Amino acid sequence: MDSNTKSIITTGFKNFMITLFRVIVLVGISYVIIGPVLGIVSRSFFSDADNYNSMVYLIPQSPTLERYKLASETLDYIKTVSGSLLYSLSLMVIQVVMCSMAGYGFARYEFPFKKLLFGCVVLMIVVPTHTIMLPLYMTFANFDVFGIIKMITGSSVNLLSTPVPMYILTFFSCGLRSGLYIYIFTQFFRGLPKEIEEAAYVDGASTMYTYFRIMLRNAIPSVITVAIFSMVWQYNDTFYAKLFLVSDNLVISKKIASLESTIGNVYKIYDPNILELYLDAGIVLIMIPLIIIYVALQKYFIEGVERSGIVG
Repeated sequence: MDSNTKSIITTGFKNFMITLFRVIVLVGISYVIIGPVLGIVSRSFFSDADNYNSMVYLIPQSPTLERYKLASETLDYIKTVSGSLLYSLSLMVIQVVMCSMAGYGFARYEFPFKKLLFGCVVLMIVVPTHTIMLPLYMTFANFDVFGIIKMITGSSVNLLSTPVPMYILTFFSCGLRSGLYIYIFTQFFRGLPKEIEEAAYVDGASTMYTYFRIMLRNAIPSVITVAIFSMVWQYNDTFYAKLFLVSDNLVISKKIASLESTIGNVYKIYDPNILELYLDAGIVLIMIPLIIIYVALQKYFIEGVERSGIVG
């Protein structure tokens, strides 16, 4: 066996081992992520007998849709999901517009304290929201704008138990994960050639026209990425919903938290193992809209992640 043959065999063996290692890592990560989801979906079809049968693991012997029926009735599924999706969609649209404008400003313009302000954006990403939950609560429990409201009405306004605090925070790019979205748009706009804008300015286009009609259109992959992130996180949010006491009919993730106790009280089911099956069915029901959205926009989502600088 000559040296060339040995070199080819050695190279082939190394490539095989690298490929095998990658497959093992990917399979392991996939199991950790997908395994619990498969377990939830499987248990949602379990009958009482399947739940107590030690021989049943993933595939039920007597599958039933009873869990879905009661979970759907208890959640008032169609009405609650519609309200939650509309609420999340409205916040998502505001978040995309405002965060994209902020990201465009950081990427293209020079202004005083630019680096300091961008540092604040990074702090929004790394600092846990729980650290400012008390100031946020007090701000909207006694909401006022430079004392103007109190001067006119005689007292501040309590905005709790309404979605208004979320809309205010989102409008000023301080809402849920807004720091991350600004960072994504900033990285994306920095990667676009400045010649596009210069050509538009030469043709007489204004700054706002150039932004909305040219730059934002070129940023569609990034827009879709942020839109999906925003939609999913707003849909699943419980922190802000509980902090501002937003109605359960607008935040289905809050309603799912009380599903077990509600079903137990209404239908007189006291076995915690059986109640957990109804919770699994409710979780599957609230995941369905998100899965549909992701499948429909998967291509654009992956492209946006790759071009926005999140990975790599």
